Amino acid sequence: MAEITPYSAFRDEKHSREVSEARFKKLFDEADAMSIQGYLPNGTVVYWNQASEKIYGYTAEEALGGNLLDLIIPADIRQEVEGAVSWMFESGQGIPAGRLELRHKNGHAVHVHSSHTVIAIPNHPPVLFCMDADMSSLVRAEAELRIAAAAFESQQGMFITDAQGVILRVNQAFTLTTGYSAEEAVGQTPRLIRSDYHPAAYYEAMWQSLLDSGFWQGEIWNRRKSGEVYANWITITAVRDEKGEITHYVCSQIDITQRKDAEAQIMHLAFYDPLTRLPNRRLLLDRLQQAIAASARNQSVGALLFIDLDNFKTLNDTLGHDIGDRLLQQVAERLTACIRKNDTVARLGGDEFLVMLEDLSQSQPEAATQAEAAGRKILEALNQIYQIDNHKYLGSVSIGITLFSRQANVDELLKQADLAMYEAKSSGRNSLRFFDLEMQKAVTLRAELLNGLQEALREQQFRLYYQPQVNHEGHITGAEALVRWERPGVGLVSPVEFIPVAEESGLIKPLGFWVLETACSQLADWALKPESAALTLSVNVSPVQFNCADFVEQVLEILHKTGANAQQLKLELTESLLVEKVDEVIAKMSALKAHGVGFSLDDFGTGYSSLAYLRRLPLDQLKIDRSFVRDLLDDPNSAAIAQTIIDLSQTMGLSVIAEGVETEIQRVLLASLGCHAYQGYLFGRPLPIEQLQEQLIAQVITTELVI
Repeated sequence: MAEITPYSAFRDEKHSREVSEARFKKLFDEADAMSIQGYLPNGTVVYWNQASEKIYGYTAEEALGGNLLDLIIPADIRQEVEGAVSWMFESGQGIPAGRLELRHKNGHAVHVHSSHTVIAIPNHPPVLFCMDADMSSLVRAEAELRIAAAAFESQQGMFITDAQGVILRVNQAFTLTTGYSAEEAVGQTPRLIRSDYHPAAYYEAMWQSLLDSGFWQGEIWNRRKSGEVYANWITITAVRDEKGEITHYVCSQIDITQRKDAEAQIMHLAFYDPLTRLPNRRLLLDRLQQAIAASARNQSVGALLFIDLDNFKTLNDTLGHDIGDRLLQQVAERLTACIRKNDTVARLGGDEFLVMLEDLSQSQPEAATQAEAAGRKILEALNQIYQIDNHKYLGSVSIGITLFSRQANVDELLKQADLAMYEAKSSGRNSLRFFDLEMQKAVTLRAELLNGLQEALREQQFRLYYQPQVNHEGHITGAEALVRWERPGVGLVSPVEFIPVAEESGLIKPLGFWVLETACSQLADWALKPESAALTLSVNVSPVQFNCADFVEQVLEILHKTGANAQQLKLELTESLLVEKVDEVIAKMSALKAHGVGFSLDDFGTGYSSLAYLRRLPLDQLKIDRSFVRDLLDDPNSAAIAQTIIDLSQTMGLSVIAEGVETEIQRVLLASLGCHAYQGYLFGRPLPIEQLQEQLIAQVITTELVI
């Protein structure tokens, strides 16, 4: 007879099973690291633990009763999952564990490692349990590793060392830059590519920065395997472990050699003259500032030598700019050979050079002697023959010198040296001059005079005075229009003072055309009065004004505007106008001559007279210069020249007039030589138009009385 199990034993077994089930349920529900879901064959969710809520975003209440395919399966793998689920329920086996990309409640991807098992209990439907481990952190880490790997193999050279600086890994860009393969570099230290460019202290400071902050960035000159030194921009970063200890160093390096070369080229273009490779004005000014500061510290004197090539424009015009450039290059070489190592030669532009001498004597007189000796040496060097291709050229220079010490202004120094150079040039060229205060006074006066001239043009402060021109009987036949400046608070300013400034500044153009228009207006007014209707009027024309491209057009426009008779207008030209561009001068004269305008050659015999061009000019009159008239009695040569001019005018069919006639003896002697037209103080000084008009009326009355 079989033994009957007591009821209490069944009860105990049931209790144990319930406890075990409770334990496993609690374990499944609260397993943070593992998402566990249960599904029926049709995909209905029957189990959803807390980890599933975190990973997929659905609460258990939301998920239970829902469908696997609708909750977490992306559309692109829905069919594949549906087939896999059917197979597992049919076979009772789970598919192999693997990585899946499922879907979160908000739509983003969820990366999991998923394993599956089908549990079938008698009298119960089978359930598919999916156990998913969240792989999001791993996926991110893998992505970061891929990015890091791609970055490591970037175009920047990179290497990784251990905490002691031993190279563990290099990338391909490092190999291309340095020439060292991975096999050659690994196990070495960065000393492998170190150059001798930096002192040891430079590297010590770098490593100290790495130890203190874990970071260093800067420029280093390294050496390739070939031995070539190149520039690198280096970034070194320390890698620390969880304890904060340095475990590795990551170094990236960018080859900036080409950039450094470009910077050097840009620097050279910015601070050096491209033709002579000398410092340019910008660099010179910087060095001059430093030299002045140094002079203040050591109480020494410095000097500036402003050098200008004489007649350089003529060389350029005759032989061409290429030859001119070659000459400038040779001048630069000779200048460089003349100075000390710590001095500076610069090209300011064109044919202007400047030499800066530093650290001369503390004594001004002795420093001046040293500067003069340097200037003489330069003069001698630059006065030697130049061989340029097949051309031999012997030139000269003018040098202006100014001294400087602790109290000096850069702009003023340059002006002083420039002014001294012009003094050397006007003294006969091929010489040197020192700046002095008298020069400065002259410069200040000229600047003040120029400002006054500009104001005078704006405020119409100019007046025309008229000096009579008479015939052999002393009758007024015409006049010369002479400009005067009635300066407020000063009075009449002599043309000798302001005309040169007007010519140099270009103000002579507007002033000259004002004179011409005013004179033509006077001619038109004279034509209305019987005592002056037959008079001619002479007007001086500056070479600067005559060389204006539209000179002819402007003269004709003034004649038309004023209504003056062109046949009673006489333009006086100087011989200096004829030195250059004779053909252009003749063309302009001929164009005006065709409209009746007459021409007189002023100061004839004092300049560059040449019969070769004189016979081509459409002249009406020659004017004997006052210098010959003044010396008629005392200098036989002056009388001979006056006679020659008179004979020449008669031969060429020109009239002749003598200016500067101040005595009756001069008039008588000129008449005996054949000159019967005069201008000078003997017959009248330059007068305002009102006084000249009185003389003209008196002349008419006198004539009528005689008749």
